Amino acid sequence: MANELTLRVITPERIVTDTTAASVRMPGLDGDMGVFPRHAAMVAALKPGILRYKEGGLETTMFVAGGFAEVRDNTVRVLTSAGEEPADIDQVRAQAALDRARQRLAGSQVTNSGEPIDMIRAEAALQRALMRLTTKGLGGGR
Repeated sequence: MANELTLRVITPERIVTDTTAASVRMPGLDGDMGVFPRHAAMVAALKPGILRYKEGGLETTMFVAGGFAEVRDNTVRVLTSAGEEPADIDQVRAQAALDRARQRLAGSQVTNSGEPIDMIRAEAALQRALMRLTTKGLGGGR
C-alpha cells in the first residue's frame, strides 16, 4: 500500500470507481497532471477529458466531464458531473452529440426559435463528445 494511492471518481449519481492505483493522470485546466503516492495535498480544477490510472500494471482510461480533484493522504478524489468507463460510453449517442455541436458551431448564430446560440456551451458540448469518443476508442486497457 505504500506505493499505491486510492482513486475515487464520484458523480452526483454514483461512485464510478474506487480502486488503488500506482499513478493517476488527470486533465487539468492548464494541461494533464500526474499524481503518484505521497503527493503533496492539493485541489485542482479539471476540464473534460481522459483520466488515466495504472492499476496492476495496466493503464485504464475513463472520461470525466471536468470538475475538481482533491489529493490528500494518498487519496485522489475526483468530483465530476459525469464519469464514464469506455464500456459505458454509448458511441452512437456521443457521435450524435458531436454532430449536433458541430452543426451549432458551423450554422447560424440563432436557433430555429430565434434564440441566440450559446457558443460557449456549444464548444463545451463539442469537447465532451470528442473526449467521450476518444475514450471509447482507447478501450480502457482492460
